[in-house]
Amino acid sequence: MSDEIRPFRLAVPQSELDDLRARLAATRWPKQLPGEAWSRGVPVEYLKDLVEHWRSGYDWRAHEAALNELPQFTTEIDGQVVHFTHARSTKPDALPLIITHSWPNSVAEHTRILGLLVEQGFHVVAPSLPGFGFSPFPEPADPRPWSVERVARTWAELMRRLGYERYGAHGNDAGALVSPQLAVTDPEHVVGVHITGGLGVPTGDPAELEDLSDAERAELAQMAQWWAGGSGYAGYLSKRPQTLAYGWHDSPVAQLAYLVERFTEFDGWPGAEGKKVEPVDREDVLTNASLYWLTGTGASSSWTYYEGAAGMPINQAVVPTGVSHGGPSAFRTIASRTNKIVHWGGRDAGSHMVAMADPDGLVEDIHTFFTQLT
Repeated sequence: MSDEIRPFRLAVPQSELDDLRARLAATRWPKQLPGEAWSRGVPVEYLKDLVEHWRSGYDWRAHEAALNELPQFTTEIDGQVVHFTHARSTKPDALPLIITHSWPNSVAEHTRILGLLVEQGFHVVAPSLPGFGFSPFPEPADPRPWSVERVARTWAELMRRLGYERYGAHGNDAGALVSPQLAVTDPEHVVGVHITGGLGVPTGDPAELEDLSDAERAELAQMAQWWAGGSGYAGYLSKRPQTLAYGWHDSPVAQLAYLVERFTEFDGWPGAEGKKVEPVDREDVLTNASLYWLTGTGASSSWTYYEGAAGMPINQAVVPTGVSHGGPSAFRTIASRTNKIVHWGGRDAGSHMVAMADPDGLVEDIHTFFTQLT
């Protein structure tokens, strides 16, 4: 296996952009089903407006140029091409930090926080998860399943190749699964793990609810009611992702609708009920959708579900843990029993795509956590 690290630059052929616009223009639109807006899924008129902006207003070349301003590279690890951004700080005591994006997102999730983290004194490594964006699965597909453990081993090897002996880890959603696992995989080198949330969510074990206050039990009941209203996408992805892949790979509108629903779903979080618009700038939404479409990785990005890797972050007490959007205090109570929690931010989730929706707040929280450790 070669340890070679190669520079990467994005250059999408104009023919692919022309094909995208032609497909958008030729969309066969369904009728709006009865019911209140969003009650049956993404509303037709809402999506029509967003698609028209994608077709005639969104400037891919400008966003491509912005991505190419970032120092990007690829390397092969365990038979998989891994794309990553590597931005170094000029501060002599900078801490290396590997940050892992969410599903269904891409490295575009982190474009607003990379520079901020570097300014705060971090050397930032931001990989594309295998099967996502610029880290496409090889053809023919590797028959070995991907898992959170395999990604963690890959990230540990990536940091070794970059020469980092001591580093931190941050992640959101899928990244929040990878980052604690990385601590368990590479405890000699990981100094701490910061995630946006997911710890302390009850699994159904009655013992988890012991010693909770009445107020904390009420918090959990409210969260359970919110979760019950979800779209149920996880169950289908865990069983039949290939079936969905045909629509995602052939229709950019089908891909966009699915992504938009995932981006808006967390606006039902307590305190933000009924807010059904993109929780982040629509340019960011369309950049993410464009990356999925242009790389053809919509289906392969769902491996976290069909490989059984989706769920909540593992509990680990190997290194300290910080959480920025931890949710109810009951979650912290439960998480503290099996994790070394040293920071629990009380930030309002508002959006699942935290780095896009609140980059300044997230970077502040990351810096606060790692400052305690260094």
